[in-house]
Order: sequence, then C-alpha cells, then structure tokens
Amino acid sequence: MVDILAAVILDIVIGDPKWMPHPVRLMGGIISWEERFIRKITDSPNGLKAAGLLMVIVNILIAASLPIILLKSIDGFPMVQRIIGIFLIYTCIAARNLRDEALKVSSELDRSLEDGRRRLSYIVGRDTKNLSQEEVIRATVETVSENTSDGVIAPLLYVMIFGIPGGMIYKFVNTMDSMVGYKDERYSHLGYFPAKTDDLLNLFPSRLTAILMIISAPHDLDKKRAFKIVGRDGRNHKSPNSGYPESAAAGLLSVQLGGSNSYNGKMVHKPTIGDPDEVLHKTHIEDSIRLMFGAELLLVLILVVVKLF
Repeated sequence: MVDILAAVILDIVIGDPKWMPHPVRLMGGIISWEERFIRKITDSPNGLKAAGLLMVIVNILIAASLPIILLKSIDGFPMVQRIIGIFLIYTCIAARNLRDEALKVSSELDRSLEDGRRRLSYIVGRDTKNLSQEEVIRATVETVSENTSDGVIAPLLYVMIFGIPGGMIYKFVNTMDSMVGYKDERYSHLGYFPAKTDDLLNLFPSRLTAILMIISAPHDLDKKRAFKIVGRDGRNHKSPNSGYPESAAAGLLSVQLGGSNSYNGKMVHKPTIGDPDEVLHKTHIEDSIRLMFGAELLLVLILVVVKLF
C-alpha cells in the first residue's frame, strides 16, 4: 500500500520527464521491432492475425517475467528493491503527464486556434487542422476522460490486484493497442488480438472509472444526472469501454462529447455522448482534469481502507 501511495505522489510531483528511462518506451521499441519482423515473413490476413495473437502472448510473458526477475535478482538489497518497485509502479501511471498535455492545449488556444490545433494533434489520432475552438476543447476533454481509465485507474487497479507484473502487463497490452490496434487496412489483421485483449482488460476498469469520477466529483455537480447519462450513452462509442468515462464527464459537466470526426481524411460517424446544455469552454478542460484526480484519489482511499480493515 505504501509503495502505491509513493508511486502516485511521485507521478503527481514529477510526471514523465523525457530524459528519464521509461518501460513504456522500451515496450514501444519491442512492438515496433516485432511488427517489422512479422511483416518480413507474412502479409496474408490469417498470417498477420496469428502473428498478432503470438505478439500478445509473448509480450504478456515479457511484461510478467521481467519485473519478477529484476526484483528477485536484488533480494539481498531490500531498500533498492523497494525503490525500484516504486519506480515501476510510478511508470504505470500517467495522471501528471495527461494533465500537462491537456493544459498545453488550453494554453496554446490562448495564443491562437492554430496553435491549439497543433498541440492537440500530439495527443489525439483525429485530424485537427480544421477543428473549431469548441471541437479542440471537446477532443481534449474526451482524451482526459478516456485516459482517466487507460492511464490512471486501470493500471493502478491491476497493480493493486496483481502487483507490479499486473501493472506491467496492462501497460504492455495498452501500448500494443495504441500502436497496432487500429481497424484500418494496415492494422485490421495484425492488430485484431491486441485490440481485443485491450478491450477485455478495460471492461471493468472503464466502468469503475465512471463510478469513481461521479462519486468523487464536487457536490455542486449533478451526480444523479451523470449516472443517467452513463446508463444512456455509455455504449455510444466504437470502443466497448471508452464511452463510460466520457459519458460520466459529459454528464457531470453538462456538455456533449462524441460525434463524428475525421481520421486521415476520412469522416468517421459516431453517436454523441451527453446533452449540450453548456457550450464547451476552456474551463471544461480544467474541470475534466479535476475529475481525473478525484477518481484517482478515491481509488487510493479505497485501497487504504481495504488494507486497514
């Protein structure tokens, strides 16, 4: 419990400095190498799909075994072992980094809409060059809300239940999904099993995230309405999971998220989430960040209570 608390505090204080070694960067390098290797030996749909399944199995084994081997190798140095353990847990969490990236979009919007669009393009996959200011804000709120689950609650939950290997497995699967889990022509076969595995691992955390966001939200927000929006619009997303934290945020902030977006020049039509009772404003970016930290704090408090009693 203390190690998890220390890791959460470390993430809040220093975030993800670019100079610091990070397991996710190593994971990304491994996935890129695997993709290059796979495409050298097969380009058939069935071959790519089978290779994607093998990639999932191999990377889960890597994620589970390496931290165990590392920590076992320094059994004789308990303080060093604990510090490394805290560091590994810390690298699973991305709350501070998510906050910083979202605030950079808000800050760049103060300079110009073009600067805001450019900054947003660093954190979303959609086309940003023709977005209005409201659409830039919407995309940022959606990103913070969705990643409250993927980048904060889910990895913490897996660490709490399965220890450091659980957190590393989750991060490796989530990184695979972000790199190859697309439904376009290039990745629809290779990314099939990585995407399905990520969906499976996020089924419970995404729904828990929505509940945590609502319960921990400030009392002046309509929590009863937010629960109704989650029940009504939680499935209004191409992902089986992303709609739940997004609908919680939409209900709490009285805004409308979702809707159609352009990806690589192709319009993708999606249903909306929430009701447009308020026009999206930059303050909603800060509000979504507060909801993220509130959900994280509540989960940590639940861990403390469970451990104490």
